[in-house]
Amino acid sequence: MREDVLDRLVGKLSLEQKVRLLTGSTTWRTAAEKAIALREMVCSDGPAGVRGEAWDERRTSALLPSASALGAAWDERLLSDLGGLLASEAVLKGVDVVLAPNLNLHRSPLGGRHFECFSEDPELTARTGAALIRGIQDHGVAATAKHFVANDSETDRLHADVRVSERALREVYLAPFEAAVEAGVWLVMAGYNSVGGTTMTAHPLLSEPLKGEWGFDGVAVSDWAAVRTTEEPARAALDLAMPGPRSPWATDLVRAVGDGRVAETVIDDKVRRLLRLAARVGAFEERRRPRPRVRAGQARLLLRRAVAAGAVLARNEDILPFDIATLSTVAVIGEHAASPRVQGGGSAGVFPSAVVTPLAGIRARLRGRSRVVYAAGPALTVPPPPLDTDRCTDPRSGEPGVLLRCLDAEGRELYAERRLSGRQLEPEEVPGAHTVEISALLRPETTGTWTFGVGGFGRMTLSVDGRTVLDGTYPCETDDPAIVHVTPPLRTGRALLDRKRPVLLVARRELAAGTGRATVLAAAPPERDPAAALAEAVDAARGADAVIIVVGTTEHSETEGYDRTDLSLGRLQDDLVSAVAAANPRTVAVVNSGGPVELPWRSEVGALLLAWFPGQEAGAGLADVLFGRSEPGGRLPTTWAASLADAPVTRTRPVDGRLDYTEGLHIGYRAWLREAREPAYWFGHGLGYTTWEYEQVDAPARIDIGDPFTVRVTLRNTGRRPGREVVQVYLARPGSTVERPARWLAGYAAVHADADRTVTAEVIVTPRALRHWSPEEQTWRTEPGPFRLLVGRSAGAMELEAPLIATSPVLDGTGDRRVGSPLPVHRA
Repeated sequence: MREDVLDRLVGKLSLEQKVRLLTGSTTWRTAAEKAIALREMVCSDGPAGVRGEAWDERRTSALLPSASALGAAWDERLLSDLGGLLASEAVLKGVDVVLAPNLNLHRSPLGGRHFECFSEDPELTARTGAALIRGIQDHGVAATAKHFVANDSETDRLHADVRVSERALREVYLAPFEAAVEAGVWLVMAGYNSVGGTTMTAHPLLSEPLKGEWGFDGVAVSDWAAVRTTEEPARAALDLAMPGPRSPWATDLVRAVGDGRVAETVIDDKVRRLLRLAARVGAFEERRRPRPRVRAGQARLLLRRAVAAGAVLARNEDILPFDIATLSTVAVIGEHAASPRVQGGGSAGVFPSAVVTPLAGIRARLRGRSRVVYAAGPALTVPPPPLDTDRCTDPRSGEPGVLLRCLDAEGRELYAERRLSGRQLEPEEVPGAHTVEISALLRPETTGTWTFGVGGFGRMTLSVDGRTVLDGTYPCETDDPAIVHVTPPLRTGRALLDRKRPVLLVARRELAAGTGRATVLAAAPPERDPAAALAEAVDAARGADAVIIVVGTTEHSETEGYDRTDLSLGRLQDDLVSAVAAANPRTVAVVNSGGPVELPWRSEVGALLLAWFPGQEAGAGLADVLFGRSEPGGRLPTTWAASLADAPVTRTRPVDGRLDYTEGLHIGYRAWLREAREPAYWFGHGLGYTTWEYEQVDAPARIDIGDPFTVRVTLRNTGRRPGREVVQVYLARPGSTVERPARWLAGYAAVHADADRTVTAEVIVTPRALRHWSPEEQTWRTEPGPFRLLVGRSAGAMELEAPLIATSPVLDGTGDRRVGSPLPVHRA
């Protein structure tokens, strides 16, 4: 839409109409305005999938692998394809704005939301995020770069004040957002946290560099409920306060403009940006634009391919890929094999229509060829999971699921419906509702002491066949929306059940202001005897030709709203892997986690595959990798420590509300290099099913500062099968006059080659790779002189090296370029 048309539309609106547009009309919708034929725009969480406006398990979505898995792919074409899938899902659900990607960094391995972020490196995150943005927006759906900025941990995330040097902020944490703007992103989300004492929704960074230096012409939207005051965010270039309709930007903002505390021209600019977004997503049209849709079969194939693309083969002692012809019996071991974590916890969660578990994927691949034996091993000590249709029925209809009811203060039924899950985050809002009730007829498959749980806040009760097992009042002591509305804590009780006798469970939660509506009814059978379960798993392993053991984190150790306190998978899982590997050397360990974990047994297994949270096609994609249909394409997006004590940057907890990024530029592999420490696995590490010899690097000996250049790397596939290699180019600056990392990623490219074939990777290095931010001069500078080009297969494995001289281009009298010596200044 032309700018003069936008100006005309803004001119048609009164101040009250303008301000109304700047606050959401509902939790997920922006306001409509009939005067200019503007409809509401619908937002939905991402990036795991597009949930839509409601937390409703009956409305399913395509579930992508976690962002950490996508970062591990080092594959921009794949990310663009997945962006197209997100756009297609958005179209199906009537969604205009997808709240993805998350461009925060893996600063510390303890970060609880690693699964939702791509990597520890600004260059890899920037390129990956930009590719996803392009894929979404190419189909007329808006992407949102979040959470602007330095929102890299979860502890006290609503109020933490991050203190970070200006250089680190510019070169590390802002870099992916700058790339998002260059990719044309339509929204940027301001985070909950503060930086340098100012909350991000009111931060000057929204003006400079975001809207000024970078030229961002889209909408700066708040994270949900992050706007706490009226004037400061309005003056600081925030454009849209979500959710609505209640917010500090309602009548208070109209009054602030009327009193002269906020200029109406500031309001006009915000409205103009919102209308520009509306034009981009087709919100001025009576009907939504027809957009391409990805069919279900195509989506499953793409998601299956993505599982293999992000899977990182960290170790392989000539075990993988398995030759099916040599396998008579395969043992599959571990609770995660039958009940994997396919996504992280928190606001980005979606409800997949079906999940292919690793066990199901392996059985499908080996059906008619090999016998598959499953042993769960010792039970994980976690709270009980929400009820589902596998073991309970609605006591009223007898159909699979639970009965959800809303009751008034006298216990009279106001609303009732059958649902498919005991996890109900948004029970129907019914006038006069006092209590939410979830009931179910449970069919216990095991005799013994069962554990039950009720999730929520306030007065809660739970009865089993009329006998009360829980009754208490549990205050809400947090204002974190992810905890209040998505993951309320479980309170538990126990009861002895007989497997021959179904029991009626009734959980009630009284509603109170400020505590949300989320209510959960959960149940778990008696725990298996750990020693017997371990012995069963070892016996299965000993009698098999090959073993696949799947271990991982739980929804209680990796989730939004909490940082981790350690990296351990727990003694039971560690002991299980060690015992199984000792029983059978042909053991492959598959790690099902969103971020780094300790692997004390990593040298004991025959192969180690890092699968992340693989999404709905988890088992199908893993089976493709395990049995050689696909090569594991992943390379680590984050350095993995052997133990937490080795990791250089671990602090995520603010002190007196302040979180200091004292490491400056040195996070991830940069910190490991500065500390001269050796991790378990370096950033960029990953094996395929072939081997490569790096033969030669060709790069210009001298370059003009400000110009991109190409590094050509010749390598040979020395293995017996086709393969893919990710060639990584790093830079170093010996004798620099400013502090720098020992080396930093400057670019990368993936190549494919058949066995015994030579291929050349072309890695384009952009001018930004050589520059540094000068706080004194408030501009970018590039230091002339010698750099080193380092080519490797990871940040810790350099294969080739070449010198590079950066020189300053100076115009001679004819206007041609010649080499000179003045220090160049690069302004945005």
